[in-house]
Amino acid sequence: MAGALVLAGCGVSGDPAEREVKMNMQEAAVRADEILDGTFAAIKPPVNWTHGQSTEGNCDVQRRRAVMTIISKERRGSFLGVIERYWESQGYKQLSVNDSDIPAMYYRTPDEFNVRVLVGSNGQAFFEVATPCVNVSKVSPPKAETVGPNYAGKRIPFPDVKSDFWSAKSSPTSRT
Repeated sequence: MAGALVLAGCGVSGDPAEREVKMNMQEAAVRADEILDGTFAAIKPPVNWTHGQSTEGNCDVQRRRAVMTIISKERRGSFLGVIERYWESQGYKQLSVNDSDIPAMYYRTPDEFNVRVLVGSNGQAFFEVATPCVNVSKVSPPKAETVGPNYAGKRIPFPDVKSDFWSAKSSPTSRT
């Protein structure tokens, strides 16, 4: 169910004509990229990442990124905590949290973009931003340069970048 929250970006009616929409799909895609850029800038130390598949619906856009840095089980809570604190500092509202072996967090921005981070069992984090329903337009690919190889349009491999911090097999301490 929580996964459907992100993909249901079009709102109740899904028709932008039924409400005042002030942006088109390209502008919404740029805003989604800004949300992802801000999120990745908040991650310290930084991680390697690649663009995931960008998709367009009838009136919405999804932008995705996959982290290529291995996030160890011992550091996943810290990683998600960094994201949670950043999103809440931006006024995002928590929709749902999944505390299973594949932890995930779902939030909504004040301008009704749905954001998600999910950490897979192999330590790979996946981010997605789904736009609200907006006016139809052409959409350009994301412009942000990846940190590491760009796998856009290809199968994204398992994470293969080790970080002294994020891949460590010990829980972080106050000195870490």
